[in-house]
Amino acid sequence: MRYTPPAPGERIACVGCGALVPDIDGPTHRYIGASPGCWQAYGELQAAGYSSDALFSPHRLAVDIYAAQHPGVPGKQSSQSVACHLFILCLVLERNVDPSFATRAITQFLDKYKEGGFQWIEPPSSLGPLTVLDVLNATGQADHNLRVRLWAESVWQAWKPYHITVRAWADEMGY
Repeated sequence: MRYTPPAPGERIACVGCGALVPDIDGPTHRYIGASPGCWQAYGELQAAGYSSDALFSPHRLAVDIYAAQHPGVPGKQSSQSVACHLFILCLVLERNVDPSFATRAITQFLDKYKEGGFQWIEPPSSLGPLTVLDVLNATGQADHNLRVRLWAESVWQAWKPYHITVRAWADEMGY
């Protein structure tokens, strides 16, 4: 799967990940902080993941990576999103939980913690050097899977100041 960006034009840094993306008008997510060009690229990655059984498992992890790399601004939904997706990155990368279990794990996590709400976790100045564009430029399935894994590690490492907190959540959840 080779990413073909829109016709040459001005590029801007995505407000979330910093990737140089086309400066376009278009939709974004209501609380995930992404520029329209980056959101469009993520949509292409989503479409590829749903169209291929081979790409579906890393596709599920890509949801968590993208959300953690595009935290948005302080608010109830964005605070919950960052916490949940960092929780999944911890489980997958440090506790060897299969990404296909992520939806169930997030549900359990929310059931346990949503009553008290989630405090905003101030994002680090850099959310990792790898972005959705790196994954879209994969040259085949094995390369795609490797790039998703490296992207996950990159984003998880960027959030290092909060690893103790997220690991404590995983411990409390029995993972």
